[in-house]
Amino acid sequence: MPLNRPSDITEGLSQRPARISPKYFYDQRGSQLFEAITRLPEYYPTRTETALMQRHAADMARHLGAVRTVIELGAGSCEKARALCAWVRPACFVGVDISVDFLQEAVLRLRADMPGLDARAVGGDMTQGVVLPSDIPRAGRLVFYPGSSIGNFDPTQALELLRHMRALVDGDGGLLIGIDLPKDVAVLEAAYDDAAGVTAAFNRNVLTHLNRLIGSDFVEDQWGHRAFFNQQASRIEMHLEALAPICVRWPGGERRFAMGERIHTENSYKYPLAVFTDMLAQAGFSHAQAWTDERGWFAVVHARP
Repeated sequence: MPLNRPSDITEGLSQRPARISPKYFYDQRGSQLFEAITRLPEYYPTRTETALMQRHAADMARHLGAVRTVIELGAGSCEKARALCAWVRPACFVGVDISVDFLQEAVLRLRADMPGLDARAVGGDMTQGVVLPSDIPRAGRLVFYPGSSIGNFDPTQALELLRHMRALVDGDGGLLIGIDLPKDVAVLEAAYDDAAGVTAAFNRNVLTHLNRLIGSDFVEDQWGHRAFFNQQASRIEMHLEALAPICVRWPGGERRFAMGERIHTENSYKYPLAVFTDMLAQAGFSHAQAWTDERGWFAVVHARP
C-alpha cells in the first residue's frame, strides 16, 4: 500500500465531476509518452515553437541579454533548453520537473553534451513553489517555460504560477515563455486526439500512476479518451470516460462511476496574445516582447519585471 497518499487525488476523485490533476500524467512512462506526442504529425505546438525560436534566435538572444542561469520549469527531456543554452551560453542550467528520474537522465545527457555547463536536476511540484539549491546565484536568471504548458492551468492558477516565476528572478532577470494561440477547432482537436492513439495512451496512463500512488484499482482498458475544444472557455478539455459501470476502490474509499461518466484530466487554454501579456503584467512582468510564427498559431514571449 502506498504511504503518504496525496490527498488531492482522492479529493479530486470524490468530486462531481471527478478530476485528476494533470501533474500526475508525468511518471516515467507518462513522460516518455508525452515526448512521443511531441513528434506526432497532428501535434503542431512543439515543432511550431521550435521553428519559431530557430527563426528568431538572434533577435531573441539580443533581447535576453546576459543570462547567467537558465531555470526550466517542467523541463522533461531538456531538449528545448539545450538549444536555448547554445544561444545564450549560461554558466548554469537548472531543470525542474515532477518526474525526477526522467529529468535526471536528461540532465546527465546535457552535462555530457555541453562540457562546462553546471547542469542540475531539481525534483519538485512547481505549483507548490520552486525551491532552488542555495548556491544558484540570483543575478542574471532566466526562467524558461516553453511548450504552452501554462495553458494547463485555469487562469487564476496560471496567474499564481506566473507570480511564482516572478519571485525566482530579480530586476535583471526575466521569463521566456511559450503560449498556444487560438486557431481552427479542427487543428486543435486533432492535436489532442491523434490517429495513432498516443494521446489516448498518455491520458489513460494517469490511472496506472494513480494505482501506484494511492493503491487504487483502476483498469486502463475500462476507460475511453475524450478530447474536445470548449469554445466558451477557449480551452481544449481532456477526459476519461467510463465504458461501463465501474467501481474504483482504494484504501479507505471508493467511487462508483456510471457508464459514460467522465474524469476531467486536463485543460489547455488558448490565450489571445493581448490577454496573456496583460496577465504577465498582473504577475509583475511589465515589459513583454513577443515573437509569433507566420500563421499566428504560437507565440514565444520574453517578459521582464
